[in-house]
Amino acid sequence: MPETPTLTRRLAAMLYEVLILLAIWIVAGFPFVGLTQGLDPAWMKPLFRLYLLLITGLYFTWFWRHGGQTLPMKTWRIRLVSAEGGPVSRRQACLRYGAALLGVPFFGIGLWWAWFDSERQFLHDRLAGTRLVKAD
Repeated sequence: MPETPTLTRRLAAMLYEVLILLAIWIVAGFPFVGLTQGLDPAWMKPLFRLYLLLITGLYFTWFWRHGGQTLPMKTWRIRLVSAEGGPVSRRQACLRYGAALLGVPFFGIGLWWAWFDSERQFLHDRLAGTRLVKAD
């Protein structure tokens, strides 16, 4: 079984991921603003948040399904695979993203889970049937 990346490596990749996402959100914000001109301002904030969650979900699930790595994951030599070691299915990618999102309001419980997991996997990986491994 491939080796699990260290928590430090995974946290560094997450920090890098935030920088990439900020750039994506800025670029994605331009068409949103252009397409929502004239909408009631009360709708704008929740609609924009939902839009960014959708853009973020598309970003992650596409990269996880096509090679198992985002740019930060490639940089830190981390790959997402199914629990069996194969490619991640669409269902697994969506489930992983959704489970990770659900952990956010609970103080990142999915990340804390790795400290107690026997294989140091995140909770959202356990729930989705995926795992992070060191990439060669």
